[in-house]
Amino acid sequence: MIILATILFIRDYKGKSIRVNKVAEELGVRYVLEGSLRRAGEQIRITAQLIDATTGHHLWAEKYEGNMKDVFALQDRITEKIITALAIKLKAGEKEVAAQKGTDNVEAYDAFLRGWVHYLRFTPEDSAKAVASLKKAIELDTSYGRAYAALAAVYYDAAALPSLLKGLGVSWHEARARSIQYLQKAGKDPMTLSVRSQMYLWRRQHREAISEMERALALDPNDPTINFNMGKALTYAGRPKDAVEFFKRGMRLDPHNPSRYLAGLAIAHFCMGELQEAADLIEKALRLNPENFGLPVWLAVYYALLGRDQEARASLEIAKKEKIDFPVGSEFNLRAFMNPASFKDRAVAERWAEGLLKAGIPPAKIPGGYFPAFKENQLTGEEIKSLFFGSTITGYIFYPEQFWMDYKKNGEVTWRGPSTAGGISFDSGKSRIEGDTICWQYQKRFWGVEYCATVFRYPGGSYEGKNEYFWCTDFGFGTFSLEK
Repeated sequence: MIILATILFIRDYKGKSIRVNKVAEELGVRYVLEGSLRRAGEQIRITAQLIDATTGHHLWAEKYEGNMKDVFALQDRITEKIITALAIKLKAGEKEVAAQKGTDNVEAYDAFLRGWVHYLRFTPEDSAKAVASLKKAIELDTSYGRAYAALAAVYYDAAALPSLLKGLGVSWHEARARSIQYLQKAGKDPMTLSVRSQMYLWRRQHREAISEMERALALDPNDPTINFNMGKALTYAGRPKDAVEFFKRGMRLDPHNPSRYLAGLAIAHFCMGELQEAADLIEKALRLNPENFGLPVWLAVYYALLGRDQEARASLEIAKKEKIDFPVGSEFNLRAFMNPASFKDRAVAERWAEGLLKAGIPPAKIPGGYFPAFKENQLTGEEIKSLFFGSTITGYIFYPEQFWMDYKKNGEVTWRGPSTAGGISFDSGKSRIEGDTICWQYQKRFWGVEYCATVFRYPGGSYEGKNEYFWCTDFGFGTFSLEK
């Protein structure tokens, strides 16, 4: 593996006395690119040398001079020299990624790199800084697809881990909407596939989530976030053993921000029934990133299942005090924590629910305490179309606030209900069936973005004990039935 002297690593070692073999050990690499960049006005001078850290041998060294407007050409020349020195044979996808700069604007590229550094740190403050830098990159180059994809990732991760929302200053629903909006502008990019995979995972479309990640990895196997998201998809899809290596690889690629990779490993071990290992990993993750207030909830579950009740409740109190913005309004109950827990395996989901209840999370006022979004309950696209189109449905997002949706046979739809999602209580739009999902786009509701849902039968009934249905949309869960 080659580590290029990008801003991601330069800032971690700048101004420090370092040993090449120590850097290689910390980054988990064999080869280190060392050098300097000097700038005088628009003129730049680059010195670079490639070192085999295991032997200390200099494989290649060279100096370059040029103008800032030629910096990308210089970067390409250096890359080609390294490839030649190591006799690397790149795969087709890797060649494609290596050739893609995403922008010819040097300042936009610099702003993107600055934003990416902050994104990887996964704290509320750094999330806000990431958004500021990535928006700057887009201002400098409005066609910068990778910057749009990175913004989509920041907002989607903030919605997945609501403690990050404090840094962004938006609601859970708005974070999801912004992620969808930015993703639509991102174009073809490995990070686009990665974020889209997380949307599939939320809707319990596990096969589609893994497929998107396989495509992303084929294009960019050395991106730590893509490796993390593959591990996450595999874990929730019931393949935790396969997920472990992806979490470890992500941590090797991003060694200075290990917390979320440790958390991912913890969930994988939880799924394998290895509770003590899961608790140990979360404890370490929390020490490294105490601002991640989702971690105490996971730790509370592991403690509770291990019989460490007092520690479980103490850990849960940390999350309660933070008043995290959950995707079910102000509810702090089993439903709130089960909705994002997209376990394909019902037995694992039940273990997670058992741990939450033992830790002190109260059950929701619905049969079973949470929505059983499992494959055996899911409707096909044809079943959704037959159920919705030409019908009126009514239900609840937050009981007792009721909504109604009136569908025409052609998929045109009107919404009547509580003024959530941007303060819209009445709106009209259109819907369509895509595979085994239904997608909606209103004029104003949810900021006008198109969003999709999987639909499930609810054998136990819902708030009023009826044999009803529920859906899992990009913006949360809701229960409904046909209006008689």
